[in-house]
Amino acid sequence: MSDNGSNPMRPYVGRLAGTKELATEIRLFQIELQEPAGKAAFANYRPGQFAFVSAFGSGEAPFGITSIPGRGDLLEFAVQRHPHGKTTNGLHRLDVGDPVGVRGPLGNWFAMDEIQGKDILVLGGGIGGAPLRPVISTILDNRDEYGKTTILWAARTPSLLIFTDEYDAWRAAPRTELHLTVDQRPPDWREGNEGLITTLLENVGPSPENTITITCGPPIMIHFVTLSLRKLGFTLDQMLVTLEGRMHCGIGKCGRCNLGDIFVCADGPVFYHSQVAKLLESFL
Repeated sequence: MSDNGSNPMRPYVGRLAGTKELATEIRLFQIELQEPAGKAAFANYRPGQFAFVSAFGSGEAPFGITSIPGRGDLLEFAVQRHPHGKTTNGLHRLDVGDPVGVRGPLGNWFAMDEIQGKDILVLGGGIGGAPLRPVISTILDNRDEYGKTTILWAARTPSLLIFTDEYDAWRAAPRTELHLTVDQRPPDWREGNEGLITTLLENVGPSPENTITITCGPPIMIHFVTLSLRKLGFTLDQMLVTLEGRMHCGIGKCGRCNLGDIFVCADGPVFYHSQVAKLLESFL
């Protein structure tokens, strides 16, 4: 949780250090924190944590952190611009050098040390792949600590696939596979498959033996991916999910993100599926 003086709702001040177009209406924001307290707070953030990013005058919104500390001092967030989203539009209007606010790091994280030695199956859907990039980066930077890694990456169209410039590095890593799929494949696109991620999952047919799955995407995708994983023999205790919908305060006070007696922002956003399986219907 953020420790920003006496007010956990006050963001740390940062500077927009760079941007990069990731996909249609999706941009990577690279932020350099300016305050010593902010730098200290984010010195050791973990894969799976999130933060609220502010466009001053437009508001703040939660985003999964898509960088890792071991790859530099800049915080990175993938932001999809929504037509009627005041904050995302405000962020997309910013220029390099403009001030931004960052509140966090918040939530729990993927316990990467606990899953060392296991095979890893990563399933990302659309912008939901953003919080999974730190998982992939951590595995690739410590490749001998993890078993076979299979990445299933999906979007509605090729133009919505994110981190495309990193695919070659993912494919080139030892014991690592990348499989792409899109709902609608243009005639000239030959890089992957056509169809839902569940079809791709069942075609790839990963073994559940000594395997942990890590999934992020729209709630309906998580629901059907879970059904497919169960068909393949995975148990709920082998499935990690990260849930990021409907968060508002980020510190477990407003109740907007509750699932039963669980608060996604404070108790999550990372859960074993066995913790939330009976509660996810309210997210669908």
